[in-house]
Amino acid sequence: MYDRLLLPTDMSPGVDRAIDHAIDAAQRYDAELHVLYVVDSDAYSSYPGDEYVHEFEGLEKALEQAGQDAVEEITDRAKDEGVETEPIIRHGVPHAEILHYMDEANIDLTVIGSKNRSGEYRRLLGSVAERVANMAERPVTIVKTPVDEE
Repeated sequence: MYDRLLLPTDMSPGVDRAIDHAIDAAQRYDAELHVLYVVDSDAYSSYPGDEYVHEFEGLEKALEQAGQDAVEEITDRAKDEGVETEPIIRHGVPHAEILHYMDEANIDLTVIGSKNRSGEYRRLLGSVAERVANMAERPVTIVKTPVDEE
């Protein structure tokens, strides 16, 4: 039924349960698991920089390294469970890059994590998971993780 699964990650606590779910689904369907991290271009393009770092180079590289570390941790875990993986790092707007990759790689199912927050928070800020689910033309499973709100 599913040959290629996609697990986007942003290293947040909201992705923890989605990792378990995606690895389990990949095992059940004997599917390849693509693990995607998007370096958010809005995060580094709005950074004012400083006198020691040329433009956005420092922040962009730090975000890219953090993403590579996150993807590697997930792919190592999946490989330990016998799941074939494909690590991907992209730059851009997270929901747009996820949607583009879903089509480009012919993804059969995307498993995306989301923090379970109040309606007020969602109305004000929205979420990448919601945007992906609402705009995708392919199946998407949202795995919610409760978070403590202070």
